[in-house]
Amino acid sequence: MAKSSGGAVRCQRIGCDAMFTDDDNVEGSCRYHDSPIFHDGMKEWSCCKQRSHDFSLFLAIPGCKTGKHTTEKPVTKAVSANPRKRFQFHLPLKTLKVMTLVQDVAKAFSALIMGKPSKPATANAPKEETVVKDPAPTKKIVNLNEPRTCKNKGCGKTYKEKDNHETACEYHPGPAVFHDRMRGWKCCDIHVKEFDEFMEIPPCTKGWHNADAA
Repeated sequence: MAKSSGGAVRCQRIGCDAMFTDDDNVEGSCRYHDSPIFHDGMKEWSCCKQRSHDFSLFLAIPGCKTGKHTTEKPVTKAVSANPRKRFQFHLPLKTLKVMTLVQDVAKAFSALIMGKPSKPATANAPKEETVVKDPAPTKKIVNLNEPRTCKNKGCGKTYKEKDNHETACEYHPGPAVFHDRMRGWKCCDIHVKEFDEFMEIPPCTKGWHNADAA
């Protein structure tokens, strides 16, 4: 704070800069300005709109407001006349989709010219099929002495599991063939006309008895 030998101090208002004491600090004794505006080399007071290109002449413009002197510096901020504004553009969703499609076509065309295959869009890629595996067959507890009936084609015998072995069963692995009044087995290529003869065709394969065959 500037103070003279006589006890006077300097006013801190913009555009005043006068020396004063408490005795002569009355209402209207101070003339001052508000914040300045600087734009393209032009200086302007925001309060009275007076302006000048020359800084010395700008400071010499008399204050347009009156009041009391003060030793407190005013909080001011130089304001630009045309501050740059940031604009945000919100495009419609349909427009964004069209732009994305155009970009994809441009990339594909560019890749075709360069001889590089373009990667297909993930949105149009075929979905991988989920393979559902059949559940594992459940284990079945069998009584070795329990009589069971073999369901292999051409067998039908009753057996016990304790007596079952790899040549215990004589059967047709099939399938049976019925065509133009002829009946036979594809496994042994024997065909007859009568059904009784078909039932008498001897089995052509040996193996294990199976009570759970389809």
